[in-house]
Amino acid sequence: MAASGEVQEVVRSVHELGALDLAAEYASGSLSPVEVVDIYLERSSELGDGVGAFVRLTEDLAHRQARASEARWRDGEPLSPLDGVPVPIKDLNFVAGERAQLGSVAFDMVAEQDDNVVLALKDAGTICTGATNTPEFGLPCYTEPDPSIAAPARSPWDVSRSAGGSSGGAAAAVAAGLAPIAQGSDGGGSIRIPASCCGLVGLKTSRGRVSNGPLRDAVGDLPVNGPLGRSVADVAALLDVMARAFPGDPYAAPAPATTFASAAGSDPGRRRIGRYARPVISDGAVDGECLAAWEEASAALTRAGHMIEDIDPPFPIEAVAWFETVWSVLACLTPIAPEREGDLQPLTRWLRERGRKVGGVELAQAISMMRLLARLAQSATAGYDAVLTPALAMPPPEVGWFTEVDPADNFDRQKGFTPFTAPYNVTGQPAIVVPWSLGSTGLPISVQLVGRMYDESSLLSLGSQLEVLRPASNLWRELRPAYGWS
Repeated sequence: MAASGEVQEVVRSVHELGALDLAAEYASGSLSPVEVVDIYLERSSELGDGVGAFVRLTEDLAHRQARASEARWRDGEPLSPLDGVPVPIKDLNFVAGERAQLGSVAFDMVAEQDDNVVLALKDAGTICTGATNTPEFGLPCYTEPDPSIAAPARSPWDVSRSAGGSSGGAAAAVAAGLAPIAQGSDGGGSIRIPASCCGLVGLKTSRGRVSNGPLRDAVGDLPVNGPLGRSVADVAALLDVMARAFPGDPYAAPAPATTFASAAGSDPGRRRIGRYARPVISDGAVDGECLAAWEEASAALTRAGHMIEDIDPPFPIEAVAWFETVWSVLACLTPIAPEREGDLQPLTRWLRERGRKVGGVELAQAISMMRLLARLAQSATAGYDAVLTPALAMPPPEVGWFTEVDPADNFDRQKGFTPFTAPYNVTGQPAIVVPWSLGSTGLPISVQLVGRMYDESSLLSLGSQLEVLRPASNLWRELRPAYGWS
């Protein structure tokens, strides 16, 4: 380790270091995992509630993992390039020996075993500093659980605004400098939505790229695990340690030719990119600043040599009904004692009531139709290397905007807010959100790139090029939210 004065100089800016930066400090001996974990736990304890980042911190587990990692770095035997890097886990995922609530007062247990993605992260030597905040069962696109569980997740760029969901706590933690990177999950946009609200990079992985096992291969195969971070490079590095097949996984993603980390920053070559900005799952308008970012990103990609073509959205409006049928059934699958149903939030009860009315034939038909529509959508864009859309239809709304109306209107507002994300959970394709600009109110505005099935590598290459192409006035490595960085 470095001398005391040198360490203190680094420590003052530890939370500004990315995941790969931290690993480089460990390799050089300038920092240790124990020092870094202590800093992040202290920051999370002091600042986490202000943005609703964590449900709870896992100090004992983090300290055990940090001491083990420090010994490996000292002996020159790290388990992975991210050994010793803090990676908090979303409270929808089980961590052995730790409490899990799934964002609900009606669910509370201590997990007996790790989810497969958690095991992969542990085997890579990453450190779980806490359980990040999530809405009840991860169902909505905002993160506002019962107050007895956690405060609402808020965007550190403006704490009156939502951090999105359902990985809202993960995004708030990374954006506020409470974690360098985080694990999230995405069933209808739940990584990409909060990444956009918080000015982060968020990657929805291809179906089967990261294991959902042993318990979470949900009906319809919509949810996936994936990374959130402040750079494409960090996101790619985390994907390398998350992307691992386990026995019994129903889908097997082919291994990439090289590491995902090497794809980030590589030259994407000249690509054919389709683009559209007409909402898919709602008939609402798209905010002018979201459209402007999409247009600017399109122009920048054109200047970089890519062929950009306007296309029609590859999804018919009929797809929405089938998705909603499956989503309402998903809401029913978390087991709750009948006497606790009244403790669920209004939206959850409304979705479960809808789901219980779905018969077996209707559910099978919905799943079959979604598979058919997924094939048609992929065929319609098969001639393109990627598809560009706005990330969201509007900047992040104020906390409470979704819940101030009844559940049916709440659900409609969610569709109007996020009309570009859920279709790619249906197709299973990878999709990445990259922040592009700050809007007139100082809130981040992002764009979404969708790739071919299992081609995260090309998507990461294009995403890292977008980081370089952003306007000089929006140097995201220097830009910082107001909360947590002053």
